[in-house]
Amino acid sequence: MSETAQTGITAWQPLDRKGMAARVAEDIPEGWYVNLGIGMPTMIADYVPDDREVVIHSENGIVGMGPAPTPEQDDPWLINAGKQRVTLRKGGSYVHQADSFAIIRGGHLDLCVLGAFEVAQNGDIANWSTGDSDMAPAVGGAMDLSAGAKRIWVIMQHNTRDGRPRLVERCGYPLTAPGVVKRIYTDLAVLDVTPEGFVVREMVPGLTLAELQERTAARLIG
Repeated sequence: MSETAQTGITAWQPLDRKGMAARVAEDIPEGWYVNLGIGMPTMIADYVPDDREVVIHSENGIVGMGPAPTPEQDDPWLINAGKQRVTLRKGGSYVHQADSFAIIRGGHLDLCVLGAFEVAQNGDIANWSTGDSDMAPAVGGAMDLSAGAKRIWVIMQHNTRDGRPRLVERCGYPLTAPGVVKRIYTDLAVLDVTPEGFVVREMVPGLTLAELQERTAARLIG
């Protein structure tokens, strides 16, 4: 991490989880139908402006999901696919889970935002298992979303807690889907997946491309 010679204070600051979610929400266009994966992606719903019509889908059967509830709005019967309590935006509805997956498999979602353990430079995504015995026994709905949504974005920390890069030349974990990721939002940067590899579109203020490259296990294109 870059430090100033005089103070030893970092010259840049990574985004926190809320900042990352808000950054993704900023890029979602008016009128898109969007699924938000379990975990950090669900926070994005809290930052979509009220005056922007973005229809958020949850695979357990919500079309038009809203942000997390205030104490006054809390309804224990209204939850998303991650079992978090949510709200319903004006015009939203509940649907049967079979209909919800028909939306996914029918190609009606403009975007799905997923978390990930790793993303490869060709757009492969690994987000369901690290091979540990305590992980989920199957890939689940992320497989359908990766195959059915028109585009996949990923939101994740740029590195693991022990500093290992999550952006790699080739995924070492079991794949969720091959070659589907189009854009990645991390706590350090926004990157697009292109035929040439990872293209850096934006970095946190003060971070250099060389410093970002040090934290990435695949070549970056500035």
